[in-house]
Amino acid sequence: MQQITLHTFTMGDVEDPYLYAAFPISEWQKTEHGKWCMEHAVGEPTFYCNADPTTFGFRVTIVGDLEDRDCTYLKLKWGK
Repeated sequence: MQQITLHTFTMGDVEDPYLYAAFPISEWQKTEHGKWCMEHAVGEPTFYCNADPTTFGFRVTIVGDLEDRDCTYLKLKWGK
């Protein structure tokens, strides 16, 4: 089993990054990639909001645990 970055995106400078990250995360979960990740992740994926000094905003990273065979499939299909 491996912990892997499933998705990442940037946001501008906002007052509450966790609140503003909710909508893009829910939109990602509706995509083919997002649905697959949510179905195959062991446990619940988590997300982190970190300051992004390049954009003076935030970088949101969604990470989750995947079995080795699912990790291989993800990398082959989506190149992550």
